[in-house]
Amino acid sequence: MPSRHGGELQLVAERLGCNPSELLDASASLVPWTPRWRASARSAIRDYPDRRHAALARAIARLHGLDLSLVLPGNGAAELFTWAARDAAADGLSCLSAPGFADYRRALRCWDGSIAETPLPLSWSESFPQRYPDPGKGDVAWICNPHNPTGQLWSRASLEPLLQRYRLVICDEAFLPLVPDGEAQSLIPLVETHSNLVVVRSLTKLYGIAGLRLGYAVAQPKRLRRWAEWRDPWPVNGIASAVGEQLLSSPQRYQRWCAKVQRWTADEGAWMQRQLAQLPGITPMPSAANFLLIRSKQNLVPLREALEQRHLILLRDCRSFEGLGETWLRIGLQSRRNNRRIVAALRRELG
Repeated sequence: MPSRHGGELQLVAERLGCNPSELLDASASLVPWTPRWRASARSAIRDYPDRRHAALARAIARLHGLDLSLVLPGNGAAELFTWAARDAAADGLSCLSAPGFADYRRALRCWDGSIAETPLPLSWSESFPQRYPDPGKGDVAWICNPHNPTGQLWSRASLEPLLQRYRLVICDEAFLPLVPDGEAQSLIPLVETHSNLVVVRSLTKLYGIAGLRLGYAVAQPKRLRRWAEWRDPWPVNGIASAVGEQLLSSPQRYQRWCAKVQRWTADEGAWMQRQLAQLPGITPMPSAANFLLIRSKQNLVPLREALEQRHLILLRDCRSFEGLGETWLRIGLQSRRNNRRIVAALRRELG
């Protein structure tokens, strides 16, 4: 069975008989560097975390110019999708795009939520942002912006009308801070005036801290208070909370980090597109995000396996994305040095 998620380094290393540090992981879409921080590890480990995570929530609220009551930190975006799915299941039929991130389906299955899938066209222009296609008839719209796995960036103007049409709109903006000019398409500014809107963000992609599991939801207070009553007593551990507080303590520092990440996304994305377009048998698809899809007329599973076994490079198997299959792979952008390594390995295997 293909992986439902990238980044399974330990599992692959055990299978290959190597150390995880020997693997180049382009199956997960994280920035290639992690910032330094000086969290107080002793108190973060010894003391119970603040169950409200108030300091972290204040830092997040300050970044977006929001009232504290509109923010809820979470144990990664995945935990927050679980609570969003509980609301979605109660509201009726959830409309999901295919292909799409599998965790929405996982979360909805927790609550026996009903699902209707709408196929996305598997070709699109290079111009971003784009108009969001009709998500179909239903009660709840699940949106991913930029879209995972295609990398398409949707315009806020095309998303805003959905708030009048659906009982609940859940917008996953996990990768949006990594996209040049992406914040202009965010739905966060609409939360204060729309009780049927939930926006979920991740800090793990932006800072390369996937092991800490840290994200947040932006929604109206009544909804977030309900979620807080459902969840475990300490959903965000003390170390993750302390690191998050420090990374987000200065809005200016946050903006500088985002600008650095967005330059990397633009530069490496354009470079990889050019290099991959020169290789035989594959076609790179346009992407606004820090990952891109490649497609082929042939089965790409043997190519992925060859890169893993002979080059210790992991690409994302796309068979776990509804609507894709064995002729697609996803590549998470790396440093220029490691992007060159990926291109060289692909060139060698493609002949």
